Amino acid sequence: MYAVIRTGGKQYRVAPGDTVKIETTANENGAIEFSDVLAVSGEEGKFEEKLDGAKVLAEVVSEGRGDKILVFHYKRKKQYKKLQGHRQNFVEVKINEIQVAGKSFKA
Repeated sequence: MYAVIRTGGKQYRVAPGDTVKIETTANENGAIEFSDVLAVSGEEGKFEEKLDGAKVLAEVVSEGRGDKILVFHYKRKKQYKKLQGHRQNFVEVKINEIQVAGKSFKA
């Protein structure tokens, strides 16, 4: 049992019990609901036909910042060099339940 969700401009394949690091999103008391569900599969190779009302429920495990990425700009023969660092914020969530077409799949 798994679902494909879209959040933060990316797509994730999640199953009940998985933990996923996603971009920082708004949450209420540590609970997040993903309603942008692209596909749900109950069995191997078969997908649910109707996805209206499908949602994935998750809880926040932790928040943090990712590893530092160095961005280096360089223009040859012009003596131009610029080094900049970046750390992306993330939220680690645990998938609790997938609801689709009146069925509920829990961890």
